[in-house]
Amino acid sequence: MKKTYEERLEEARSRLASADAIVIGAGAGLSAAAGLDYSGPEFRKEFADYIEKYGFPDLYTSSFHDFPTEEERWARWARHIDYIRFRPDAMPLYRELYDLVKDRNYFVITTNVDAQFRKAGFDPQRLFEVQGDYGMMQCATGCHPKLYSDKEAVKEILEHSHDLTVDSKYVPVCPVCGGNMDVHVRKNGYFVQDEAWEESAARYENFMNRYADNSQRIVLLELGIGYNTPGIIRFPFERIVFGNPEATLIRLNSEYPHGPAETASRTIAFTENMSKVVAGLEGYRNQSKK
Repeated sequence: MKKTYEERLEEARSRLASADAIVIGAGAGLSAAAGLDYSGPEFRKEFADYIEKYGFPDLYTSSFHDFPTEEERWARWARHIDYIRFRPDAMPLYRELYDLVKDRNYFVITTNVDAQFRKAGFDPQRLFEVQGDYGMMQCATGCHPKLYSDKEAVKEILEHSHDLTVDSKYVPVCPVCGGNMDVHVRKNGYFVQDEAWEESAARYENFMNRYADNSQRIVLLELGIGYNTPGIIRFPFERIVFGNPEATLIRLNSEYPHGPAETASRTIAFTENMSKVVAGLEGYRNQSKK
């Protein structure tokens, strides 16, 4: 018999209260639930001129448009980066997630590139932003393994953009090879995994090796992970639950809540409003750790 929302919530609270470790795995669905608008009214208002000229249905799709010049490409990227990365403060849902785990043994892995976890106060040493960060840029061909802040470049481009383009003197250029620069987002084989990225990856791997075995009560709190890149978070989380009878997967996903039948008994799925569920999970603090 299908469990009610309250029954699932109570079970999830109990698992969180008794957990030796909590791992948050977050995807695009979390930022969408938090209010970062990639396709709704705010997007349509902010990018009305691009929608009129190019017919972009959403911000994500516009990222892959093949602009004829670097001047046009960076004019669009500057507005995109400012709109998603620099302008918003930490969204309330991210702050609530931080409050949920801030005094616990936690780690975060995310495919999001909007830096919301950092803004909300999560410890950077417990955070693996595996797909990059809109606030950084790199050589477009990865000629050297170094990242650069794009904040000033974005500001200048926005100040001098006109007719959906910008003068070439404001377009970032690689300081090593003199070629094009690109936003630090994993989209091809040139994605730069610099020293800081490698260190974050190692910390995450060490944490998982320590707490994902059969003797540890680990809770995997998965938020908004679909099937765009399931091999990064969704499938690995399911494998951990399959192999560790002490592991629990708490999955918040309105579209893809279900997983393998083999792990169904240790998966607590929520299709309800994500903000509502996260707020409800906060009640686990009233339960003593067993």
